Amino acid sequence: MSHALIVEDDADSAEMMAALIASEGFTTATATTLADARRQLALHEPDIVLLDLMLPDGSGMQLFDDPAALANSEVVLITGHASLDTSIQALRLGAADYIIKPINIKQLQGILSRVMKPSALKAELADLKAQLERDGHFGGLWGRSPAMQRVYEQVSRVSQTAVTVLITGESGTGKEVVARTVHDLSRRRRRPFLAVNCGAISPHLIESEIFGHEKGSFTGADRQHQGFFERAHGGTLFLDEVTEMPLELQVKLLRVLETGTFMRVGSTVLQEADVRIIAATNRSPEQAVASGKLREDLFYRLNVFPIQLPPLRERLEDIPLLANHFLGDVIQREGQHKRFSPEALARMAQYRWPGNVRELRNVVQRAYVMASGGMISDEWLPTSGPAAAVAAPAGGGEGGAASAPMNIIGNGTGPLLTVRVGTSLADVERQLILATLEHYGGHKERTAAALGVSLKTLYNRLKEYASEAAGATSDQQPA
Repeated sequence: MSHALIVEDDADSAEMMAALIASEGFTTATATTLADARRQLALHEPDIVLLDLMLPDGSGMQLFDDPAALANSEVVLITGHASLDTSIQALRLGAADYIIKPINIKQLQGILSRVMKPSALKAELADLKAQLERDGHFGGLWGRSPAMQRVYEQVSRVSQTAVTVLITGESGTGKEVVARTVHDLSRRRRRPFLAVNCGAISPHLIESEIFGHEKGSFTGADRQHQGFFERAHGGTLFLDEVTEMPLELQVKLLRVLETGTFMRVGSTVLQEADVRIIAATNRSPEQAVASGKLREDLFYRLNVFPIQLPPLRERLEDIPLLANHFLGDVIQREGQHKRFSPEALARMAQYRWPGNVRELRNVVQRAYVMASGGMISDEWLPTSGPAAAVAAPAGGGEGGAASAPMNIIGNGTGPLLTVRVGTSLADVERQLILATLEHYGGHKERTAAALGVSLKTLYNRLKEYASEAAGATSDQQPA
């Protein structure tokens, strides 16, 4: 039977929690001071420690001063208020979660249902690292490059906690795979993992999809609908392209993160959210805040633990491993064995991969289909021109640098786009998107493929530009 230690200076609260935890099948012990807690830890190693931060003889954090005492116990902090500092402090010290006073019974029951000894999680991570050394993959993530090794270390660290994660990286770098790996290694693994693309849902429906709605709350609402928060109860909710979420909905998401409660559309009844949030964006979140696309307070609440994914062009040494992995998937589905020629692997290592890992997977599938025999040559693989060229100013100095042009060159098939050094990234992105769209005669699918972004992302950007242009036109109209 699992054993719980409650370290709480309020004896009545400690006894109440002990009774509740005992009803969940645990044996319990209580301590009202640090000295009592240390004695209880020495008498009977607990599976879980519920640790109050404020104790008569010091801070509950002082128990972490002796790592051996808590080495095989899951620690959950008890705090009087939720804060970003609490989340970060809990992570740094090795706590798995924290709960807020007054104790929410359902939240506590959820935590108890997910108790896992740290030794079991560490053994699992050791197996994954051995698998990485042997086969080159860490769960669903593939690659041995230093950049990916850093990602694996971050995933290993954060998966054992309940803190919010913000994943950034270009389109196609594998943000959802990272989110799912964090979930699969967490204590929530037996509960749902749900992915929501905030840019793919109509602004009129997104609140209902995320929070649910009551019957009759709007035209067409002929039944009660559970949103993603309810369906992901006890598990993980992955909010992809979170910067595309409408600002009025960002306020409600912030409230959920702060209070752990939400309301369905058309309801006045609070629902409790026992959900871990992992968010992602292919934009710079700081730029999204500066441009008014992302609330600053929401950004800080989401950015408790940031993970930055490298583009494929910055880990070209992983391409043979990734390409053969994707090829193995195709062979398993199609049945005919094929392999890459040395020339094909060399060609792939020279390409810049604007669409990142997603583009590589698609290229491998296409090359497999087009190869007539058992050898996949470089005939059907993409080619790269120079990635970029910067013209140095003739006179040097600060004045010259400010006016220096930069030629952004594509894959050798299109015209050059010249921009000035010092142009904002948002303006460069806008010019590049519109110029590429014009080059392909307004064909959006080809434009998105050339830029290495999803069609939906392209549509979102073009919608923004059209809205900005309309706003500028209206401002210029005479009064």
